[in-house]
Amino acid sequence: MNESTHSGPLHSILPFLAHLYLKFTGATTRISSKNKPKNAALIYALWHSQLAFMLYAHREMGMSVLVSKSADGEYVSRILRKFGYNTVRGSTSRGALQSLMQLIERAAAGFPVAITPDGPKGPKGKVQQGVIYVAQKTGMKILPAGLYLSNKITFNSWDNFELPLPFGKAVIVYGEQIAVSETDSIADKAAELEYALNSAAREARELLRAYP
Repeated sequence: MNESTHSGPLHSILPFLAHLYLKFTGATTRISSKNKPKNAALIYALWHSQLAFMLYAHREMGMSVLVSKSADGEYVSRILRKFGYNTVRGSTSRGALQSLMQLIERAAAGFPVAITPDGPKGPKGKVQQGVIYVAQKTGMKILPAGLYLSNKITFNSWDNFELPLPFGKAVIVYGEQIAVSETDSIADKAAELEYALNSAAREARELLRAYP
């Protein structure tokens, strides 16, 4: 496991508090899902803005997740591990072959994988090609997932990050699984995934409006 050199008292205290908060928020949220897969051996893809609630929704599945090596990434990594995730420190952007290879090794060992394909720094809603490369090299299918929350705070950050609030409703929609062969165009598959992620998010919003 790759670990960051960023460490200090806040890197212990804040993840502990965040873990408690997300557990409480998740426990008090009415969650509905559509097309949730029975097979967990997939590459779960979701927009970076939806990360907070999604990490609660997919807790204790033994997923491997790619997390930035930055100081902010250290906070995220520690929170993820508290929810039962395995973390690989790196990026899906240019020059990140080593971290992608580590993620591929985890997938080959049978771990499901989760990637925010527009993270860690955007641009928002644009799929970087790393997730397609991982699918191509492992043969695992990509599962696009979209979320909509009734109670949340949306930050003025690059991704408009969503902090879930307690006592709300959440709808998660899983799209059609996307297979990537060795001969497929990575750029074309990235565009396909981008469309699927946006479609899943729109459907989640529509379903939540009809959710009693």
